Amino acid sequence: MAGGGLLKKKERKGKKQSLQFAIDCHLPIEDNVFFIEDFETFLKQKIKVNGKAGNLGNTVQLTHDKNTISVTAEAPFAKRYLKYLTKKYLKKQQLRDFLH
Repeated sequence: MAGGGLLKKKERKGKKQSLQFAIDCHLPIEDNVFFIEDFETFLKQKIKVNGKAGNLGNTVQLTHDKNTISVTAEAPFAKRYLKYLTKKYLKKQQLRDFLH
């Protein structure tokens, strides 16, 4: 019976799962406090893939339109990591106390 469980895990593992996240920035952009292009370049520089920052490769794609940044990544990627990097950017820009 244990072998059957391992086969199911292998079947699931063979399929790549794509995750999509959206960061909505419309309120600070409307107030002219936040620049989405700077935030996108910050994310491109700081996101780590396989332990190396700035090495997005084919596993992570970042795109932005007028008010949102879209992140598409393969399975081992956490929403918590994007929240951490967003808070880090706000602290760097000295906006952390004003925006939550």
